[in-house]
Amino acid sequence: MSWKETRATRLFNIDLPIVLGPFGGLSSVELAATVSEAGGLGSYGLYGYDAERIDATARELREATAKPFALNLWLPIEGEDPPRPDARQFAAYVDILRPYFELVGVEPPAQPDAYLPDLQEQIQAAIEARPAVLSFVFGVPSGAVIEEAHRNGIVVAGTATTVDEAVALASGGVDAIVATGMEAGGHRVSFLRAPEDSLVGTMALVPQVVDAVPVPVIAAGGISDGRGVAAALALGADAVQIGSAFLATRQSAISPAHLAAMRGPGAAHTVLTRALSGRLARGIPNRIIAELADPAKHAPFPIQNWLTGKFRPAAAAQGIPGLMSLWAGQSTPLIREDDARKLVDNIVESVDSIFGRLGQT
Repeated sequence: MSWKETRATRLFNIDLPIVLGPFGGLSSVELAATVSEAGGLGSYGLYGYDAERIDATARELREATAKPFALNLWLPIEGEDPPRPDARQFAAYVDILRPYFELVGVEPPAQPDAYLPDLQEQIQAAIEARPAVLSFVFGVPSGAVIEEAHRNGIVVAGTATTVDEAVALASGGVDAIVATGMEAGGHRVSFLRAPEDSLVGTMALVPQVVDAVPVPVIAAGGISDGRGVAAALALGADAVQIGSAFLATRQSAISPAHLAAMRGPGAAHTVLTRALSGRLARGIPNRIIAELADPAKHAPFPIQNWLTGKFRPAAAAQGIPGLMSLWAGQSTPLIREDDARKLVDNIVESVDSIFGRLGQT
């Protein structure tokens, strides 16, 4: 059997076991559609989207491609109480970040009634959009959500950073599991233990998850080229999810300053930080990460993410990478291609060559 034919490709009804990582905040309809049109599974992250915007995004994706695509949502971490700061505490959070607002010329915001859209409305809108796949991070979707998704012909995927999380997801009824190693860029989506205590490398995590669960496993984290894809498939993965390499293509929503950072020397030394969002995430070190290294300076998630999200777009527009979230994975220095379709074609050619040398197809 060809390496292109796996449980994941059959489950998702796609031609290639290649999945686009869903970027919360950096997703692009063009990039998701390009990956789907190339035979993989394009993905779109819906973090912070309300129901109306989810509906509009799904319509745009359908206009751009008739192929399967995935939508992604964040779940609240079970047992983690949402922060409810009073006016004085909120003002203290703003004061810590005030120099950054001033630098980009943005007025600090007033305290909102809510920092995120209603989750149930998001889930309902995503299901009504009927993507081929609905994926979740930071937890196990409820049985009711999975059942409703299945009634609408939607495959449900969860994301694990440890074997225990993968087992919890499988027991909860998901159809596929993304096993994401600590090399991955962006947020560490751990939900059973602290992310600092859940830092397992991709090549160690994937075979353990494959052995532990009966559903298809998608390897993620530190994979940017055909060599990484071939290695993950050889370890038993049914597909590979690629983030940073696609993020650095012209079809993504990345800013020029972020792209320049990914192409620069700092990309070889990514770090884990809570400074930008209040949750642990991997990115290229910059001014704000250095200046907010003390956890006492971080508002809890989602407040920190909401606050920095008010000046980060201005920083990107003004070309100030020091005040941006420069998410990137540990394999970023391996990135060579700037076109998403050509990246897929290069990966296919490389994996064909690798497995051909091994006498496989």
